[in-house]
Formats: sequence, C-alpha cells, structure tokens
Amino acid sequence: LSQTHTMKLSNKTSSRRKNRKAHFTAPSSLRRKIMSAPLSKELREKYGVRSMPVRKDDEVKVVRGSQKGTAGKVTACYRKKYVVHVERAVRNKGQGGVVPYGFNASKLEITKLKLDKDRKAILSRRGKKTSDADKGKYTEE
Repeated sequence: LSQTHTMKLSNKTSSRRKNRKAHFTAPSSLRRKIMSAPLSKELREKYGVRSMPVRKDDEVKVVRGSQKGTAGKVTACYRKKYVVHVERAVRNKGQGGVVPYGFNASKLEITKLKLDKDRKAILSRRGKKTSDADKGKYTEE
C-alpha cells in the first residue's frame, strides 16, 4: 500500500466556465497582456517579436470588420471593455455626436511602436531569442 501519488503540477483548466470567469474578472495587469496585437511584417523582421500589448500612442491598422484598412494612432486602450480606440475610426450619431469604434486588439496590426525604455527592454528580452536563421525550415542534407 506504499504507492506514491504524484501531485498534479499544472493548475490550468480547459473548462469553458472557468476560462470565461477568468477572462471577465481579470485584473488590469492581465488585461494588458490579453489585449495584444500582432506586429506588421516589417516590425516582426526588425525585432523578432510576433505580438505586443497595444499601447496608447502606437500606430495601428484595422485588419478585420467594417473599418478594415483604417489606420491611425491608438487614442485609448479601454481595458475594462477589452477595447481599443483608434484615431480616425469614429461613428457619427443621429444627434451629431461622434463616438469612437471599439476594436478588439487582435483585429489590429501594429505598424509603429511607441518606444520607451520599458518597451525597448521587453523587445530586447523577447526578440531574436532564436539565433537559428533558418528555424522551422527543414532541409534534407
């Protein structure tokens, strides 16, 4: 009867219910990471990073939806609503008011990063991790 029981090390869950709860009750610090957008091809080549959390003065391009193709500066990252507001993407209301469209960060593409020392540190830490120039390309010798 001296069987050793191994404890489950991971506390990840695949339960839809728990994942939704985690998503909608996530603190602002985690929401920042969830609200990440892919970088453009040029930026990806330059930094060796695929995506970054969106930030206020980044320049982005909308890649999906009715506003597809719209480009502009990020005016707000509304973490509470998981939404990003872009400069010229606005909707005119009946009374003459103007309301910004809310975009899901994953439907944007970052075309220009606002770099400060923290962001540069993130890029240098994450970028170019793989020194292999031809990683993922299988060559038969």
